[in-house]
Amino acid sequence: MKNTKLPYISLLLIHAVIALVVFVLPFLSKIYALLIPVIGFFIVYRAKNKNNEALYVAAYLVGVEVFLRMTGGNFNNEYVKGTVIFFMLLGMIYSNFSSNALIYAIFLLLLIPGILVAVNVAAFDTDIKKALVFNLSGPLCLCICAIYVFNRGISFLDLQNIVITMGFPILSTTIYLFLYNPSVRDVVTGTQSNFETSGGFGPNQVSTILGLGMFIFFSQLVLFSKSRKEIIVNGILLVFISYRAIATFSRGGVICGILMIISLLFIMYYFSNAKGKGKIILVVFLVGLFGAGIWFYTSLQTYGLIEKRYANQDARGREKKDRLGGREAVIDTDLKLFLDNPILGVGAGIGKETRKESLGHAVAAHNEISRLLSEHGLFGIFSFLILITVPFILYINNRQHLYFLPFFIFWLLTINHAAMRIAAPAFVYALCLLSVQVKIPEKTKA
Repeated sequence: MKNTKLPYISLLLIHAVIALVVFVLPFLSKIYALLIPVIGFFIVYRAKNKNNEALYVAAYLVGVEVFLRMTGGNFNNEYVKGTVIFFMLLGMIYSNFSSNALIYAIFLLLLIPGILVAVNVAAFDTDIKKALVFNLSGPLCLCICAIYVFNRGISFLDLQNIVITMGFPILSTTIYLFLYNPSVRDVVTGTQSNFETSGGFGPNQVSTILGLGMFIFFSQLVLFSKSRKEIIVNGILLVFISYRAIATFSRGGVICGILMIISLLFIMYYFSNAKGKGKIILVVFLVGLFGAGIWFYTSLQTYGLIEKRYANQDARGREKKDRLGGREAVIDTDLKLFLDNPILGVGAGIGKETRKESLGHAVAAHNEISRLLSEHGLFGIFSFLILITVPFILYINNRQHLYFLPFFIFWLLTINHAAMRIAAPAFVYALCLLSVQVKIPEKTKA
């Protein structure tokens, strides 16, 4: 891989070793978590962010977040989001940003009424600071990333280098999962999401980051594998990551990863000539063949339970009434809260406690869209409209951004099943806003 001091294969091996070392000596995870921003700051400071070094550091942080959380390395749940925000701000200091990006400042301002409502209506025993941070750290991270990235010129090769920078720690996550749970067959007993196959951490978040990893190593395989060795290595990594993603029994990330791959193949086919279309058809056939093989092997390892999981059945083959793991009830409750409070909503972070009246217990939303409606009301609708429309307006004059649609799909689907618990959807959304060029990009538009 170009533009890296270490060869691509060496970087993969280093991250495999990181997984092994942290598995053997778990306390090193915290040191790892501390070293990343320290070394990252040194890199950005030394280079003055001339080549978007801040973006590379942020990408690495996004890729490593789930690994740190499952190994106890995170200092708190918002650690990675906070450091990503720091590096995006640092990047702006050195490289400025487009004045048009301030549309995302408006997005942030639209969330303020919900904050004011929350402060006024919060119950005495509610930790309002914690509730606000939990629910708004994701939108804040998205806003800052979007302002930095907005219409920033970058070559497609550099974009891929940023993407694969996210992928390296996802490889560490996958290796760690194999070490933590070498035999899926021994721990699968039902069709619910499985914490054992997810490294003891939330299957939803693990599935999300592995689904992103599926796309990353697929794109690396079909677009940037320059030798037979790299083709074999990337193919093996794609198979392993896909298998472990499916084995989490959490469907959201897997389905998202598959749709990202399909959308990339569609875009490649659409813009290819006749000869290129023939090659893409062959790729589709091979991907389908490998996908069937992965599914068949996973089915054997799970005694066929994975098939029942995706068919929305329990271990006995009976269809479940709830297709989304309880999310339908939460969404229904959010819609009712919105209808009762259509202008200002119930207040940012207040939805968790308010849902207790309808569901019998306090539950956090897994759907960021329904949360915006219930907690921010009409202001939430306007803020979401900004998020939906701005990327497509930029894309009209940015057709060389081959990853636009896959990135947008990742963000939209992830916030529907996993909200913004991790930094990945915020950062990947921002990547939709890059001005991608085949040639070397000019300076940032400001």
